[in-house]
Amino acid sequence: MSDYLGIFDISAAGMRTERLRLEVSALNLANAYSVKAPDGSLYRPQRVVTTAAGGGVRTDFAVHMAEGDLAAGMPSAEVIDADVAPRRMQQPDHPYADKDGFIEMPTIDPAIEMSEIMTAVRAYEANVKVVSAAKAMMTRALEIGER
Repeated sequence: MSDYLGIFDISAAGMRTERLRLEVSALNLANAYSVKAPDGSLYRPQRVVTTAAGGGVRTDFAVHMAEGDLAAGMPSAEVIDADVAPRRMQQPDHPYADKDGFIEMPTIDPAIEMSEIMTAVRAYEANVKVVSAAKAMMTRALEIGER
């Protein structure tokens, strides 16, 4: 049964990562047209950076127990600020315009953010399918064991 639980843990980690990608893209879209505030701050677009820990899938039960199951091989996600310069738009009548009539806005491409959202949703759905498949396999194994 613990082998199936490892599958559930892996898929749950994938779903958490994709949910985070969705949240970050939604935040970027919500701030795509935010202008520089009076205090000088400007929204910086964010990105999710994932890293896969080493280890991969382990098959030896003793290794699972000694190393905390598959946790060492789980992906980790981190939100970072994108290193992009703000875009400048000429709007001389805007209250935050500089002396030359320009305002600064975050460099966010709504098409890219929508693509990120669609990719995150599809990857999340794939992880849900993995959980469903593992559940079906586990159920079938239990049914066979009852005979």
